[in-house]
Amino acid sequence: MTATVPAFDVEVLTRARPAALPAVTVLRAETPAEHAAARRLRHETFVLEQGLFAPDDRDDTDDDDRAVTLLARDAGGAWLGTVRLAPQQLDGATAGRDLGWWTGSRLAVRSRTHGVGSALVRAACAHAESEGVLRFDAHVQRQHAALFDRLGWQVLAAETRYGHPHLLMTWPVDRVTRLVARTKASLGATLARFAEHPAGLGGQGFRGDDGAPVPGSDLVAATDAIVPSMVERDPEWAGWCAVLVNLNDLAAMGAEPVGLLDSFGARDQSFATRIVHGLSAASRAWQVPVLGGHTQLGVPASLSVTALGRTPRPVPAGGGQPGHRVSLTADLGGGWRRGYRGLQWDSSSDRTTAELHELGSFVARTGPAAAKDVSMAGVVGTLGMLAEASGCGAILDVADVPVPAHASMGDWLTCFPGFAMLTADRGDAVPAPAGPAVTRGCGELTTTPGVSLRWPDGRCTATLSPDVTGLGPA
Repeated sequence: MTATVPAFDVEVLTRARPAALPAVTVLRAETPAEHAAARRLRHETFVLEQGLFAPDDRDDTDDDDRAVTLLARDAGGAWLGTVRLAPQQLDGATAGRDLGWWTGSRLAVRSRTHGVGSALVRAACAHAESEGVLRFDAHVQRQHAALFDRLGWQVLAAETRYGHPHLLMTWPVDRVTRLVARTKASLGATLARFAEHPAGLGGQGFRGDDGAPVPGSDLVAATDAIVPSMVERDPEWAGWCAVLVNLNDLAAMGAEPVGLLDSFGARDQSFATRIVHGLSAASRAWQVPVLGGHTQLGVPASLSVTALGRTPRPVPAGGGQPGHRVSLTADLGGGWRRGYRGLQWDSSSDRTTAELHELGSFVARTGPAAAKDVSMAGVVGTLGMLAEASGCGAILDVADVPVPAHASMGDWLTCFPGFAMLTADRGDAVPAPAGPAVTRGCGELTTTPGVSLRWPDGRCTATLSPDVTGLGPA
């Protein structure tokens, strides 16, 4: 959790807006005086006005150091309301963990103030998403449900809490949906003409795979381009990643790499040399040679790499079937790449060549029915592509996903994780050792299209539609 959070300046919207509604600022309580103000507002609302608690409304969440309290104040500095949000408290094996499931509570607004409740709820949603939350719930008193409904919340269930009728409601977090829409959703329509050839887009059984079997041979080819802004900003890291992502593509199909081809542009020789440093460092680390390529100077930064590998039995992404167990094999070592926190996890730059080879040969040694490496679309988006290629749907059990200690669930499920492989196979299949990576069963393929996240309370959050890429079944 970040140490400080900037104040939210919130435009207050109500159905019957007063003629002179004061500006409301919502900020995170940091000082003892601010926390005391929040406690007073809660006491006035829940103890004195509503009589829900006696003698006070404190609970275990107040003792959770991850809990966040937000306060609303007017232009004169008067405190008008407060709300609290924190990770859902869990039992058993998940006790104490933050699974990216948070709950808002203790929404208290001073009497005869207008629009403050909606300002606080909006700010709580924004803060939850900034913390990497993927599910955000609240137990709402029935008389306040209309407010949450206007703000886009959805009802999950009716319930009774503290002897009063409530509704369990949820804020639909669309972080995964937005990521996949940005990175993958247009592929089918854009690439449709390539599919007119029998071997196009990988050919029958391999459409949409990370690499493509080369017809008439045991070769597998994969190619990736690095985002130009990343090449410009960090050319050595871009060179390293260009090798990493292509070798991961080969690894996902069980292919042993034999060589690389590069193609890059740079404004001058000095900049080109920095790209080559990254490429050559990765080439030495994996012991895979750069066979040749193309270099152009005096142009904007660009970089792409093609990798060639061999296997007589390529593993498809579309080989899964309903009922297959989904596993994630991920290297949890390393940390966030400097300058890419929440976006790129660097687990490879400190690994030995032997460790990199263990990771890269995992799929070949395991021989699953289906496999796909986690890249731009994150864990959930990649699972959606595997399910789409397999002509089925998928459920991901959030509590079973292996996650690094210093990554939020939301960031981990939507970042580029360095090395992570999703595989699908029979429930009794035993995966091979993965060297420094860990393998954990964390979901299943289903007959229900799309991808859902399943939480410890048994509820499923529908996250992705069936058409992740639009390429359809392989």
